[in-house]
Parts: sequence; structure tokens; C-alpha cells
Amino acid sequence: MYQFRIFKLLLQVFLFQLFSPYALSRTAEQLPIVLWHGMGDSCCNPLSLGHIKSVLEAHLDNVYIKSLRIGESFVEDTVNGFFLNVNTQVEEACRLIADDEKLKNGYHAIGFSQGSQFLRAVAQRCPSPRMRVLVSLGGQHQGVYGLPHCGYPQHAWCDYVRRVLTQGAYLGWVQHGLVQAQYWHDPRYLDEYREHSLFLADINNERTPRNASYAKNLAQLEKLVLVRFNNDSMVQPVASEWFEFYAPGQAVQIQPLKESAIYKEDWIGLKRLDASGRLHRLAIDGDHLQFTEEWFLSSIVDKYLRS
Repeated sequence: MYQFRIFKLLLQVFLFQLFSPYALSRTAEQLPIVLWHGMGDSCCNPLSLGHIKSVLEAHLDNVYIKSLRIGESFVEDTVNGFFLNVNTQVEEACRLIADDEKLKNGYHAIGFSQGSQFLRAVAQRCPSPRMRVLVSLGGQHQGVYGLPHCGYPQHAWCDYVRRVLTQGAYLGWVQHGLVQAQYWHDPRYLDEYREHSLFLADINNERTPRNASYAKNLAQLEKLVLVRFNNDSMVQPVASEWFEFYAPGQAVQIQPLKESAIYKEDWIGLKRLDASGRLHRLAIDGDHLQFTEEWFLSSIVDKYLRS
């Protein structure tokens, strides 16, 4: 009887250590986080993503951060954000992620501006290793119809890109030569957009026959978090950051997400994510990508990215 009591006590201690909240928090491993920068930026700019990387590393224990660099140098990474075919960039990002041993068990992802829709393309086209949570900060998931300025106005490329897009976004040489043309979405000429858009019309599954794998793969996300900046002066329309856009045929009235065909017919899995409570849409006052470190850590990192 005595031996049985000792055994029972040891078993209770073992189970407590195994299943107590303290033990779970102590043994849980933080998933790595992949970052993709926006237009005019680079992977490791100490004033932008380099700083974000340091903030995450200081806040999360033993976290591995991979900030995607598309090119051989920081300068080339910046230039590619304007001029390298988005599909080529996504293919390279998929390779970088697949080749990184530290990401093999899955990862979270944070996209900044256009890096958001590029990372969504990674989730849809390259489901292994698995992206678990995707946070989109100011991403243009329904594209843009207007480019008032870019995040780094000192780049002469910004004025050049703006002029060319205004004149002929769907010309072959423009589509192949300018990244922003590949997510230019003219709601007045949808047939032209769907035929000639090299990136957005495909990744939003707007052509027939639909690519069934896009919806299947995106719906595997544990969470899709869309952050809209209410006073955004860069993204037109701002509603694109919440996957909304102008109603077809005009460029004035915004069509709510749930009234759009991409949602109602579930072309890419948004309806499934929403129905299961995994689609989160947040709004923050401020201009494009303007947020405090406190908000980022409490409202994004601690709420959605701790694992």
C-alpha cells in the first residue's frame, strides 16, 4: 500500500509538470517569422525592417527572423521591388523559405505594404513548409488604382512608375517591366485587367478555370490578419487593405468584401477563413505603415504571433 501511494504521488507530480500552464509556456517553441518589405525598402534597412527584426528578437525568446532579400545585395533587393517580375520574386521567396532548415516545421509571416500580397502568393503557391499566420500591414490585396506616392519619395523611380502606370499599365512592356503594374487594378476595364495582369488577376483567381489549389492552400492558414491604415495617403483605394475594392465598372463606390465575387464564390478561401473565425480585419488611424512599437507588439505580435 505504501509503495502504491508513492507511485501515485510521483505520477501526480509528473502530470502536473507535464500539463501545467507553466510547463506548457516553458516548453512551447516560438515559430520563426518571415518578413517581406514594401516598395522602395529593403530586407535589412536599419530604419525599417532591420529595426523591426531587432524589436522582434528582443521581445520573443529565441525567435528566428528571416527577412527576405530578393537579390544579391540590399541595393538589388530595393531595385527588384520596382522592376523584377513579381512571379519571379515569389518563386525566389519560395526557394529561400524551402531551403532554410529553420523554417521546415512552419513559420509565421508579416508582410509590409506590397510584401503582404507577395507573401500571400507564397502561401497560395508554396504550401510547404507551412505558413501558419499571415499578417498583412497595409497590403494591397485587391491591387491599386492610383499611386499618389511611394514610401520613399526620394527615389526618382517613384515619379517614373507613377507616370507610366497612368499612361498604360496593361501594355506588355509595362507589365513585364514594372512591379506595381502587376497589381494595378482598373475597375473600369476588367476584361483588359484580367487578360493582361501578370500577377494580381492570377493570385486572386479571377480567370477561369479557377486554380483550386489557391483556395485550398490559403484556407490552411491558422489566421489571416489584414491591417488597414485609415489615413493612408499612399494606397488607393485604402479598402484594398481589407480585400475590398471599387464595385465593377466604376471608381467611386467601394464594394464590401462579402458582396464581392471573390468572397461569395470563395475563389481563394476567404469565405472559409471568415466562417471559421480565422479572418481578422483590424484598423488603425495613421498614414501608410505608421504605427507605434507598443501597438505592434501588443496588437499584432502578442495577439497573433506567439506560438
